[in-house]
Amino acid sequence: MDDGIAVGRLLVATPHLEDPNFRRTVVLIAEHDENEGTLGVVLNRPLEVPVDRVLPPWAELTTSPSVVFQGGPVAVDTPLALARVPGTEEPLGWRALDGDTEVGRVGLVDLDAPPALIAAEIIQMRVFAGYAGWAPGQLRAEIAEGAWYVVAGEAADVFAGEPERLWQTVLRRQRSELAFVATFPEDPSLN
Repeated sequence: MDDGIAVGRLLVATPHLEDPNFRRTVVLIAEHDENEGTLGVVLNRPLEVPVDRVLPPWAELTTSPSVVFQGGPVAVDTPLALARVPGTEEPLGWRALDGDTEVGRVGLVDLDAPPALIAAEIIQMRVFAGYAGWAPGQLRAEIAEGAWYVVAGEAADVFAGEPERLWQTVLRRQRSELAFVATFPEDPSLN
């Protein structure tokens, strides 16, 4: 069964997913292996922590809003960064997401490297606290249960200027009944 799980695709929480870690989230699939599982980064959970408070050398390179984002419930004390770079070369201090991704030249930044090493190459960058992870087969089962939609991603999704609206934005651009899901009320009982 082709469920669409692939690096660069987006997992969009269905309105029925009530887990507070993932309610109305948009997750970029950053790694996927049938035997190892899946790793993703929640793109639409900005925190109130400025990047310059946790990673001062990287603050000037981050895309607005220049805050740390909650990347997921796993390893929340470990920062990771995604950045977009131009061209086809792989600059030092940056590793492209595996596979032929749909989000363009987006990859992981080595936050232990000096920022000057990659600064000239970065077009956009976001810092995340933690990530989301699924054991082999777990994500496929959650999709089958109706917890996630799997849709195409765009580089603009990773660096959205209004991350709080990303869930609606991604759903609204779908060319199917998913576009209507974007209007699903926050609390249907108030409808």
